[in-house]
Amino acid sequence: MPGWPEERNRLAVAAPVLKLRSESLQAVRKFFVDHGFVETETPVRIPAPAIELNIDAVPSGDEYLRTSPELHMKRLLAAGYARIFQMGPCFRQNERGRFHNPEYTMLEWYRANAGYHDVLADTKALLISVVREVLGQTTCRFQGAVIEFSGEWIYRTVSDVFMEYAGWDPVRDFDADRFDRDLVGRVEPRLSRECPTVLADYPMEAAALARPKPGADGVAERWELYAGGVELANAFGELIDPAEQRRRFVACAAERKAQGKAAYPIDECFLESLGDMPASAGVALGIDRLVMLLSGAESLDHVLPFRSPVG
Repeated sequence: MPGWPEERNRLAVAAPVLKLRSESLQAVRKFFVDHGFVETETPVRIPAPAIELNIDAVPSGDEYLRTSPELHMKRLLAAGYARIFQMGPCFRQNERGRFHNPEYTMLEWYRANAGYHDVLADTKALLISVVREVLGQTTCRFQGAVIEFSGEWIYRTVSDVFMEYAGWDPVRDFDADRFDRDLVGRVEPRLSRECPTVLADYPMEAAALARPKPGADGVAERWELYAGGVELANAFGELIDPAEQRRRFVACAAERKAQGKAAYPIDECFLESLGDMPASAGVALGIDRLVMLLSGAESLDHVLPFRSPVG
């Protein structure tokens, strides 16, 4: 580990980015408060993380550090909260790289009686507001590209972009390994760097907590947002069927076990709460990646003065 002189120099160099980060957090909070959302805080150390195939939780004694506040925030929706948001630390094991750190800051918000297109409108309004508040304009420059947030965003379905760039439709014939490989290797590099791009309507197998899209067999109400080539946000029309959610958790836990991964316990309180949860939609947005975009930084190394040893 570096000594204090190296760390002191690093922190001094990071001062402008830390100021921009602070301004970004304030702008995010102002947007949601102005739009009638309630800020919430939920546990960081939990007994049962959401069970997803490719997301590994960090153990903490006999519990886990949360990979997302999702399950607790949905319990708030079930208890009658209509608009909620939260910014705070989340953790994922063995994730480290240009766009990943084992500890990161997540913004999540949820709306009762709303759909995944409603929260897409929230997302565009939020980003325009934050960029304008922090940079005094509606554009930012990132890796040689000028990203315009206030114009028309590109909206494509997963089926369309995979047919165009990878030559197959994962909704009709899902293959998890091929899907992940082609998404990273063939699809994402072809997305616009100047215009925010939404990939929507994911295969059901790639949307563990999303509800089916009515009238579209095998399609889930999920979208992801890319800006400057960076995956920035992920949204679901939320699944509120407890029996179906249990089936998915059980199947995913079995697959994790078959692959030699930890099979997490099921959050029974969360499943029970789904019976009271209204039709809802929610978004998870990476704050650290947003600060990367706004600052033009090349990697999280330049926006996180303390890279986490966790995981």
